[in-house]
Amino acid sequence: MEKDPVCGMSVDPASTESVEHRGERYYFCSKQCAEHFREDPGAVLAATSAAASKPSGKANYFCPMCSGVESEEPGECPKCGMALEPVKPQPSSRVQYTCPMHPEVRQDEPGDCPKCGMALELTRVSGEERSFEFLEMFRRFWVGGLLTLPVLFVAMGSVLPGIGPWVDEVLPAGSGHWIELIFATPVVLWAGWPFFLRGWKSLVTRNLSMFTLIALGVGAAYGYSVVATLAPGIFPATFRDADGSVGVYFEAAAVIVVLILLGQVIEARAREKTGSALRAILDLAPPTARRIDAEGNDEEVSLDELCTGDRLRVRPGDKVPVDGEVLEGHSTLDESMVTGESLPVEKREGDTVIGGTVSGQGSFVMRADKVGEDTVLSQIAEMVAEAQRSQPPVQRLADVVAGYFVPAVVIVAILAFIA
Repeated sequence: MEKDPVCGMSVDPASTESVEHRGERYYFCSKQCAEHFREDPGAVLAATSAAASKPSGKANYFCPMCSGVESEEPGECPKCGMALEPVKPQPSSRVQYTCPMHPEVRQDEPGDCPKCGMALELTRVSGEERSFEFLEMFRRFWVGGLLTLPVLFVAMGSVLPGIGPWVDEVLPAGSGHWIELIFATPVVLWAGWPFFLRGWKSLVTRNLSMFTLIALGVGAAYGYSVVATLAPGIFPATFRDADGSVGVYFEAAAVIVVLILLGQVIEARAREKTGSALRAILDLAPPTARRIDAEGNDEEVSLDELCTGDRLRVRPGDKVPVDGEVLEGHSTLDESMVTGESLPVEKREGDTVIGGTVSGQGSFVMRADKVGEDTVLSQIAEMVAEAQRSQPPVQRLADVVAGYFVPAVVIVAILAFIA
């Protein structure tokens, strides 16, 4: 039995097509394979030699120069001395994190943005359905919102029509400020703590932002109210009411924190929805592929195990696993998910195919040309993610204006306090 150098099938020399090349005769399973060999014998023989040098899949390392040399451990080839290469190529790209507000900030480890203090996000699409920032802000928002309700009731209940007199009768005299202090303290110091951290970082790095104003405003309102509740006697008489108490702003501090938390939750949720859309794009590709080994047998492998140059078989109704070129057979592909064309496109030998498209009635053998992040689907997802992280011109202008507006507000506030 001989082996067809084009498709790798075992053939009987007595009853098959044959072609002589450089004094050696080669046998083929069909006229199509023989014609393909006649067009470029050198390329076919080079591809056959490269396929023969591939590992069997039972070892972790192999020699690219010496066929059959495989090992479970890294080392050198006992025949030629070359360093053994891993069977599965190691991922070449690094995982990086970036700030949603400052896309220029990138680092290899998770953490907080050094400019604004926001939690860094993965630059790639992750499989996580809920980010840590969303869950954390969501929890702080609900706890802070529930604790803010009694603060608002105590502070504003007396002016509400119908229930004002009832509130004054139920609450003991002088207890309103203490109740507000008890409920507002966890809202400001726990639920709003991330904003104080971000405001402090913006001051240290001199990248003033809205978190600078939030930290200063909430901190001033809460600090003033605490002092007014604990030691009202230190304030001038013009600050005190008829009963000797000083007006407090616990409800303002708590409401500001809760509203900012609501905005953070909505923003994080919007980013999650975009991530879900990107994951849906990547899910268009099948999880596995049928790879043809050196003996011509099909084996089902995951897409992570595919390498450039692998020969893959696509059957009727299958999704094309990766981008490549048709080597044998023909079929019609539904490419509407990429091109928007509703009519199936005929694909024959030499035509390119895109990963994620669906094969029709025919079947074919293809060569994997682009795998992993190089496929069209991955590039589409990466472009959408990059567009989401990029700053529009209006936002860049707003950042420039904020760089001057925030210091001006702080200076005016300091001058007003001194005056």
